[in-house]
Amino acid sequence: MDTLTSIKVFRQVVELGSFVAAAERLELSAAMVSKHVMNAEKRLGVRLLNRNSRTLSLTEPGRVYFERCKTILDDLEATELELGSLTAVPRGTLRITCPSWFAGPRLASVLADYRRDYPDIVVDVSFDDRLVDLVEEGYDLALRVVRASASLPLGHVARPLRPMPFYLTASREYVKRNGTPKTPEDIAHHDFVAVGSLSSLPLAGANGTLEVPIRVVLRYRSMSGVVNAVAAGIGIAPLPPIYFEEGPFKSTLTPLLVDYPLWKATLYVVYVSRQYVPLKIRTFVDFIVAYSAKMPSFEPPAAS
Repeated sequence: MDTLTSIKVFRQVVELGSFVAAAERLELSAAMVSKHVMNAEKRLGVRLLNRNSRTLSLTEPGRVYFERCKTILDDLEATELELGSLTAVPRGTLRITCPSWFAGPRLASVLADYRRDYPDIVVDVSFDDRLVDLVEEGYDLALRVVRASASLPLGHVARPLRPMPFYLTASREYVKRNGTPKTPEDIAHHDFVAVGSLSSLPLAGANGTLEVPIRVVLRYRSMSGVVNAVAAGIGIAPLPPIYFEEGPFKSTLTPLLVDYPLWKATLYVVYVSRQYVPLKIRTFVDFIVAYSAKMPSFEPPAAS
């Protein structure tokens, strides 16, 4: 068996804590992953892992070998990146993670323009509303919406792209049935669709920010679920303006209390800081920064 491949497999097994997870990441069978580890142990004449049906742990020789393997692979990657940066044609697979509500015509248009410029790059996009660990899960970069009060990940590069406001929103059918809230205090008397554990809503007014309690009737773990629930008339929720500008919800939704803005947020492109940034990452970052600079600012949608 190829020694370098066995080293890569061993590292993935240790970092992911599972033969099955390593197999999925490397697109190998679990049996082949096990063979690579056993081959390394046979070649070295030591046991690298203690394993049973549920857990894995490094032996003392395994810990030493793992640290050396990481150094070897990191040095090899740095060398390849350095040499790759000298080539004129970016290529490879670019893995991107972004929120579920980016899965619409606008991002598709951005990616179409990018692919016209860089046809040798395959873009692999995952839509996920959780906070993805780029290093652990093997992503090249993220498009991430971050509130002003939240912190950006340490050890990463975060380039701001544009402000990303949210608006309190209901369906037109819900407003006809339940009336339109006129003040922040009215929100407490309406049904609310929440993302995650949200239990109150900060609304900025003339006298400062008001923390308004909300009556949650439904919770989702993704924004795509929330917008469908709001469009169905279940309740109200804060939504990004993209839903007012494109797609099937444009004629269904109406903003509420536009004079009381919600939390401030910014859209960033985030990637891991490296000495040699691969061309596939560098080209996309430069492209999305330039693209965002040309786009008009978001305007508050008109209430119906």
